[in-house]
Amino acid sequence: MVNHEIFNLLKIGLTEGEAKVYLALSETGSSTVGPIINKSGVAYSNIYDILNRLIKKGIVSFIIKNKTKHFQAASPSNLIQYLDKKQEQIIKDKETLTKILPDLEKLQEIKSKQEAEVFIGKKGLRTAYEKLFKNASKKDEILFFYIHNDKYAEESNLFYNSIVDLMKGIKNRGICNSDYKMSWFAKKSEHLTMKFSNLPLPGNIDIINDKILLVSWDKTVFSVLIHSESLANNLRNYFNEMWLKIVK
Repeated sequence: MVNHEIFNLLKIGLTEGEAKVYLALSETGSSTVGPIINKSGVAYSNIYDILNRLIKKGIVSFIIKNKTKHFQAASPSNLIQYLDKKQEQIIKDKETLTKILPDLEKLQEIKSKQEAEVFIGKKGLRTAYEKLFKNASKKDEILFFYIHNDKYAEESNLFYNSIVDLMKGIKNRGICNSDYKMSWFAKKSEHLTMKFSNLPLPGNIDIINDKILLVSWDKTVFSVLIHSESLANNLRNYFNEMWLKIVK
C-alpha cells in the first residue's frame, strides 16, 4: 500500500487503520470483509469498528447481497465533504468554547496558584510588571519595598518613570531606605505614598493581591514573579507592621 497516500489521509484526520481500509476499498472496489483484511493488513478484531467509523464519516458505504454486507469506498470527493463537516464542527466547538471561556478563566482565578516566573533584563522586567498589575483594580493596593543604591539609581529611576502608566491610579504604599529621599524620581512622584527608614529592608519587592515581584538591579536586571497567596499575605503583614512603626 502506498505510504504517501496513507500519510496524506492521516493529515486530514483519519487514523492509520481507517486510511488503510479506505485505500484497500478504493483498490478492490465493492468487497466483503475478507479481502479488505487481506489488502489492508488490519486485524479482524478491528475491521468492523473501523468500517463503522468510516461509514459515519460518509466515506464508505455498503450494500447487502445474499445476506452479506459488501463495502465500498465513496468517491474521493466525499473526502472534501468530510473535511467540510469537520470544519463546521470545529467552528461550532470554537463558538462554544468562546462562550464558556470567561467561566473557565474565573475558575482558574478562584483556584489558589503557586507558581513562579523568571524575567531577565529591563524588557523582561516591564513584562513582569504588566503581569503583576494584570486584573488589578482601583480597589486593590500595591505595597512595595525599595532600596535606593547609587550603583543602579539612575537606571532604576528612568525605568520606574517609564512604567507609571501601568499603575492605572491604583493606591499604593511604599517603604524605602532614607537615601531614596534625595532621588529625583522620589521627589517628583506625587502618585507614590512612601515612608523612609534606616532599618534593613528585605529587598526590592512589590506585593499586590496574591502576587509578589522580586527585583535585583545588579549588572543584569533579574526579576522573579511569584503567585502565592500565603507568601503574599505574609509579606503584606510584615509590611503593615513595619509601616505602623515608622514615623513619616
